[in-house]
Amino acid sequence: MKIGYVRVSTEEQNEARQVEALQKRGVEKIYIEKKSGKNLDRPVLQEMLDYIREGDTVYVHDLSRISRSLTDLLNLVELLQKKGVHLVSEKESVNTETPTGRLFLSIVGAINEFERTNLLERQREGIEIAKRAGKYKGRKPRTLDNIAALYDMWIRREKGKSQISRDYQISRPTLDRLFKEYEKAQASQAKKEGGSE
Repeated sequence: MKIGYVRVSTEEQNEARQVEALQKRGVEKIYIEKKSGKNLDRPVLQEMLDYIREGDTVYVHDLSRISRSLTDLLNLVELLQKKGVHLVSEKESVNTETPTGRLFLSIVGAINEFERTNLLERQREGIEIAKRAGKYKGRKPRTLDNIAALYDMWIRREKGKSQISRDYQISRPTLDRLFKEYEKAQASQAKKEGGSE
């Protein structure tokens, strides 16, 4: 199935040009989002990702419509590939179904990885210099005061981890870490109470 994704940043912007371009390609279903593309946390995008199935092709007018971040774009393409779904961009003439399209994304991915490696190296060097000067304190680990209540909601299936992460603007790995720490603390407490009887 041919599926289109259209995004404009504000309610005032008009999506008609993008929709018209995709309709010319015979797109059967179009998802329209009016939200910034700064990250992948967009309701309509997530709805489309839930809908697509193996063999589908997602069409966009240009790659910036689906993602403004190179890292997010590569993560999204990887997710689509795992689902057996292709991505086609009109403006850049990218089609992940073709060898040329896959090569283009591989090159972009390699450049992104090179930049990331250099950035991390510079960051490590900066931390080492700050440590030697006694100025590096490290990042304070994120905590949640109501972790017990949130854990309870999750256990009772009132809220999923994704929802809790969004509500408290916390990453999933951090939430997983906090839940594991809470579970360990609870187990340790139960052990102490069991031993004191």
